[in-house]
Amino acid sequence: MKHDQHHEHHHGHHVHPSKDNQTDSVSGSIKKSLGDIIFTCPMHPQIRQNKPGSCPICGMSLEPLQPSIEETENLELKDMTFRFKGSLIFTIPLVLLAMAEMIPGINLHALSGYINFIQMALATPVVIWAGYPLLHKGWLSIKSWNLNMFTLIAMGTTIAYAYSVVATLFPGLFPQAMMNLHTGEVGVYFEAAAAITALVLLGQVLELRARNQTSGAIKALLGLAPKKALRILNGQEELVDLSEVAIGDLLKVKPGEKIPVDGVLLKGQSSVDESMITGEPIPAEKEKGSRVTGGTLNGTGSFVMRAEKVGSETLLSQIVKMVSEAQRSRAPIQKLADITSSYFVPAVIIISVIAFIVWYFFGPDPKLTYAIVNAIAVLIIACPCALGLATPMSIMVGTGRGAQNGILIKNAEALEIFAKVNTLVVDKTGTLTEGKPTLAKVVATSQISEEDVLKISAALEGSSEHPLAQAISKGAENRKIDYKLEVRGFRSTTGKGISGEVSGKEYSIGNAKWMAELDVNLRSHEKEIEGLRKEGHTVMFLTREKELLGYLSVVDKIKTTSQAAVQVLQSHGIEVIMLTGDNNLTAQAVANKIGIKRIVSDVLPDQKRKVVEDLQKEGRIVAMAGDGVNDAPGLAQAHVGIAMGHGTDVAIESAGVTLIKGDLMGIAKARNLSAATMKNIRENLFFAFIYNFVGVPIAAGVLYPSFGILLSPMFASAAMALSSVSVIGNALRLRKANIEE
Repeated sequence: MKHDQHHEHHHGHHVHPSKDNQTDSVSGSIKKSLGDIIFTCPMHPQIRQNKPGSCPICGMSLEPLQPSIEETENLELKDMTFRFKGSLIFTIPLVLLAMAEMIPGINLHALSGYINFIQMALATPVVIWAGYPLLHKGWLSIKSWNLNMFTLIAMGTTIAYAYSVVATLFPGLFPQAMMNLHTGEVGVYFEAAAAITALVLLGQVLELRARNQTSGAIKALLGLAPKKALRILNGQEELVDLSEVAIGDLLKVKPGEKIPVDGVLLKGQSSVDESMITGEPIPAEKEKGSRVTGGTLNGTGSFVMRAEKVGSETLLSQIVKMVSEAQRSRAPIQKLADITSSYFVPAVIIISVIAFIVWYFFGPDPKLTYAIVNAIAVLIIACPCALGLATPMSIMVGTGRGAQNGILIKNAEALEIFAKVNTLVVDKTGTLTEGKPTLAKVVATSQISEEDVLKISAALEGSSEHPLAQAISKGAENRKIDYKLEVRGFRSTTGKGISGEVSGKEYSIGNAKWMAELDVNLRSHEKEIEGLRKEGHTVMFLTREKELLGYLSVVDKIKTTSQAAVQVLQSHGIEVIMLTGDNNLTAQAVANKIGIKRIVSDVLPDQKRKVVEDLQKEGRIVAMAGDGVNDAPGLAQAHVGIAMGHGTDVAIESAGVTLIKGDLMGIAKARNLSAATMKNIRENLFFAFIYNFVGVPIAAGVLYPSFGILLSPMFASAAMALSSVSVIGNALRLRKANIEE
């Protein structure tokens, strides 16, 4: 915010306490019963219920909307693991028995007439008991007409098992051509039905385990908050649960301890490791008046703090809530997968029927055998699940990774668009600069002294929280000037300046634009003023009845990382444009030091949105970074709004991305994270599409006429099981992606 945006309070957007009962105190001290936890589906976040179960649309296992720090047992994973291990006990001997005749030296003639019955005895517990959850989900999908992966699995295993049972119990129904030459029995597919079930169960176990890891970032954040706090009451120290800490409580933090809640340091000093929230490795120095954040790690000093935000109001709680919501949001790219998935299962069933008909009428003998095997292989190899998981898994891992680096992403759409941004509009004060201006120079130009110029200016500015106003007040305090004078008739003109009556006389202080409106002549001091502006100073003028009494210059230090960050962004093909309400010369001085080529200066607060809109009309994908209330319209207008957070006062509401540290280098990191996430999603979608595109025709038998290759339903099952796991595994690679460069 600039001086010509005068007296708009520089509070930023406060994070309001959430009333959502899903968001608890991060401390974990308030234990939730199972009935309080909301479960949802990663592929269909609109599905929510208060107990574990399966998604009625895709059949996938529901998972907690917000992970808990307490490691709760995943009952479905436990059940699937038990069923998988049980299935192996029967499936391994069954597969060996089915393959025995291919092994030289083994003669099954003694078992002639019993082999099929033995196979049926081994396969039945696998298909009926171990595979019950799969069959149940398949039946529900058909009943509700939400066809999904489990529809195909249930159809494939049921057809293979039912056909084999009929062939075992009623062999006379089948022609001689279908009899086994060695045993004289009809060929059956019990081993295929059992192996498919066992492999799908293995896939479910691997998938459930991998999905648990995608919530690792939130669990890590939840683990930051300590369980206890050392409260000082009537001079006595007592250790209390974090849930008992109230706003205003005095807390003691010892060396090496985690800071319990957000607050302000009252006594003592220390360095605090804030890397778990900001991603910055260098500890931040804290002294009296400094803000401290719950969950961060105190260094070697001991201090007393006052609690200001507790429970769900703390920054850490807000981060957990925001990341949790972002992970459930849907990216525009997911529409492609959604549309494909809606047609996918019916298309696979049709292809399976066509494969059966073609093999039955045009295939080699035994025709029925080939027809059934290939139709089942088509049903089993198809995996709509891989397609559906491609986007949400990457979004979950990407947003979690961002949170661990101080980058809060509001939703998946912001993450997707960020990768396409080619223009970044940055506010000057508080974004490129530190936002802590200091008084540099006071010049008297009339009959009153420099001390009086500063005293009157500080008196007028005394009631403002604007950073430049505070710089003048602080400058007066540092020079031991008493500026607590009574101001009457105080008036503020947004973006220009303020007026008021001090000691019975009317004064005004403001920028050059306002001086021109008041008809104050600045010509005789133009050279000195221009010199200050070229050095990056912001100049304000004090007048009385059209007479210039003096001017003050304020300078705001450029952030140490601004120049490097601008270079990184420009190297990625992003044009960085400085947007400022400051004078053109001052803005140019800052731009030259940082390396920004284009500036838009003398912008009033209400014009920022228009500047962003004009850039969008040129066909640019625009991101805007700002830190104040007056930036909100521009942040909302931009394709991606970036709020530069300061301490715990994070501007979340209008922005798609919030940088907790408020550092321009965070924008470069956020952009790299966005690009890495979108690349990961494209890889997942490509893998899922190509897998199904190639796998289904091979399973149908298109390679048989030319190469004699057929795909066994067992191999189809293994491939299907691994496809979903591969997609999740690829998404988990984002946890190690380099976003620093």
